[in-house]
Amino acid sequence: MFASEEKLTHVAHLVFEGIGRFDGVELIADEEVLLKQIKQVLFEESRVDDEIDRAVRARLASYSRKIAEGSEEWDVLYRKGIEEELRKRHRV
Repeated sequence: MFASEEKLTHVAHLVFEGIGRFDGVELIADEEVLLKQIKQVLFEESRVDDEIDRAVRARLASYSRKIAEGSEEWDVLYRKGIEEELRKRHRV
């Protein structure tokens, strides 16, 4: 599920502040520009996570034998599906 605009903005500010705390790091770009870029990356990652979640859930729903969401078996298959999708997308 996509994070809300407010949450993305909040996390972007936390990331920005965190980067500035590293010794030897000097932020020379405009704060607004950096925040916008950080927020864009966070949004894209959130979108990809949502896409992966939908793909794995669709795969689990397509099994001939229905597996109850929340069961231990479903959780294991979901985690394996997430890992597989991440590998397919070269994100691991």
